[in-house]
Amino acid sequence: MGMPTTPAPGTWRTEITRVQWLVLLGTTLGWALDGFAGSLYALVLGPAMTELLPNSGIPASPASIGLYGGLTVALFLAGWATGGILFGVLADYFGRTRVLSIGILTYAVFTAAAAFADTWWQLGILRFVAGLGSGVEAPVGAALVAEVWRNRYRAKACGVMMSGYAAGFFIAALAYAVLGSQGWRIMLSLAVVPAILVWFIRRYVPEPPEITSAISARRRRKETGTRHEQDRFVLARLVRPPLLRNTLICTALATGSLIAFWSVSTWYPQIIRVAAAAESLPADVANGRVALASMLFNAGGVLGYATWGFLADAIGRRKAFAISFAVSAVSIAFLFPFEHTFTTFLLTMPVLGFGLFGALSGTFVYGPEIFPPSVRATGMALANSVGRYITAAGPLIAGVIAASWFGGDLGLATTCVAAFGVIALVGLAFAPETKGAPLPSDPGITPPPPAGPAPVEAAATSQEHTS
Repeated sequence: MGMPTTPAPGTWRTEITRVQWLVLLGTTLGWALDGFAGSLYALVLGPAMTELLPNSGIPASPASIGLYGGLTVALFLAGWATGGILFGVLADYFGRTRVLSIGILTYAVFTAAAAFADTWWQLGILRFVAGLGSGVEAPVGAALVAEVWRNRYRAKACGVMMSGYAAGFFIAALAYAVLGSQGWRIMLSLAVVPAILVWFIRRYVPEPPEITSAISARRRRKETGTRHEQDRFVLARLVRPPLLRNTLICTALATGSLIAFWSVSTWYPQIIRVAAAAESLPADVANGRVALASMLFNAGGVLGYATWGFLADAIGRRKAFAISFAVSAVSIAFLFPFEHTFTTFLLTMPVLGFGLFGALSGTFVYGPEIFPPSVRATGMALANSVGRYITAAGPLIAGVIAASWFGGDLGLATTCVAAFGVIALVGLAFAPETKGAPLPSDPGITPPPPAGPAPVEAAATSQEHTS
């Protein structure tokens, strides 16, 4: 008799189940519509502040638009960070799909409600509440995809899910090109569309057996009075060994990526408008330029998001991060501190989007691979929320230093703030390589096998937990 051999893996057609496709579709749509709602605000920030600041007794000067516009973005990011932690904890205790649905409803309804604001501070409050809901989608969605896609396509599936955000930005830019002339209030009212997705998620997206088992085990221990380290509050577990190291690594990666992304994505529309005004171009031409630049930025972003998992599977997670960081840094250093023609701006925007969005994708492909299921959603939410609390100051600081140091030059201010993205390199220096490794599991809980023919990773995972 010959030696037993490991069965060769099948193709993606035979290994990927209908449930996995439905989960990927639901989470990708949710993240896309979140990006759609978020990008709508970035695109109308200038016009909205121009109308609302006089209502608040403040002149609508470029410096004031930078300051108060940055403040509303900061409030949104602070809400996003707070909601991420809150809903991440709830998702680890009560399951993924129910919490995901609540978050989607929150950001959809309150983004649309911002269309009725009369002052900048009313807009800021509504943006904060909308941010609470936006915080749920990425960490909970990424955890859900990783737990359902327990096969060799996991990283690719997480990357595709993350590409939904950039796709949402692209759709928002297209909507702005078509409806931007109708005013910023009409644009924000479109954000109610994501609420429709809740029906799909509640009907077709199941809870992963892994998190269901973890929740059930926690409840059984509580009923029997048995106390275990896993029963410690999830946030407390994440800031203590052995999980503290991974929490710090993921936080540094997320923080650096978010600082660079939000500094750029908040202010490039206004930078384009200022350049158009300097050329004495009419407002409709400026709006058209913003829409075109945004579509190109987000087209590169879709590619950066979607390909990150493929790249990480080919060359490893650490090298994929390094490529995203390098592309982002070079693009920002070339584009924003100097004057360029609009054509040069357009040619650079897809490259910039590829780098910035790719780095964000990486944090959610990598996060599920270093946290066990009982703290997975909270771990990713905490890392990204700390990053967003820090990042919340980025757009505000950019507006302040543009007015204080650079005579209103948002390009130089954006470059200075984005430079703090170097924090991500610190995390990368300590990040372990997870390519080819199975998802971590909680002690005493065997992860379910993947549906369909057993792929290579599933076989390895099974041997690890049965030996």
